[in-house]
Amino acid sequence: MKAILNLFAIFIFTSFTLTGQQGLAIGDKAPEFVALADDGSTWDISNFLGKNYIVVYFYPAAMTGGCTKQACSYRDHREDLQAAGIQVVGISGDKVESLRLFKKAENLNFTLLSDEKGVIAKAFGVPVGEGGAIKRTVEGAEHELVRDITTKRWTYIIGKDKKIIYKNESVNAEKDTGEVLNFIKLQASK
Repeated sequence: MKAILNLFAIFIFTSFTLTGQQGLAIGDKAPEFVALADDGSTWDISNFLGKNYIVVYFYPAAMTGGCTKQACSYRDHREDLQAAGIQVVGISGDKVESLRLFKKAENLNFTLLSDEKGVIAKAFGVPVGEGGAIKRTVEGAEHELVRDITTKRWTYIIGKDKKIIYKNESVNAEKDTGEVLNFIKLQASK
């Protein structure tokens, strides 16, 4: 299974190399990708494209200050997001085990995806840097959360037409959910 995901990742990378270098723009077709989710399952964006709005938000590292605030805001506004027809997925360079801990520690109610090599980030044009590790205590046990890459904090919304309808390269972690909801409400009123 991991070999299949690696081959698919190479396909995505080569298919979107030019896009990744220039970054996606509003109106561009969203990249299709498959990734490992926080529960170890395979998550395929094609299962969601065209059905709802999809918020794809990239964040630097699980269980850090701004990333926790951003994730908890998405968690706390789940009903509003669902009512607006929005599917949320968070993506970072964290390993699946780290995402599982993050989801458990913060009681997150949406999918987190592992982009260990930065292939998905590059397909969207999100800048990546070196990885790192932090230690956090969850339920009395200390864990080391490791990531191979660190992405910039960027948010995209993919419309029901499978194209990018929103891009924010200057995300305020605490205000991201509200800005996404406001944008979708404006779209609905047009």
